Amino acid sequence: MKLPRRNFLHLAAGAAALPVVSRIASAQAYPSRPVRVIIGFGPGASGDIAARVLAQALGRLLGQQFVVENRSGDQFRGAFTE
Repeated sequence: MKLPRRNFLHLAAGAAALPVVSRIASAQAYPSRPVRVIIGFGPGASGDIAARVLAQALGRLLGQQFVVENRSGDQFRGAFTE
């Protein structure tokens, strides 16, 4: 395989710039706000109870606040419209 000089220079410049770009694009603390868990069931349903138990366990495990929101609607459509 023959690599033309121009392509080689483009690859070399990209490889040289990669460490600089990764230092500039440092991530923020994720997530910075409470995590919203949107449930397509009404309050008190079995799906709601399971989601609240899971959110509580994840909150303890990850050290982040989880908020469960009930959006009952037309066959789960209310949960996916946002």
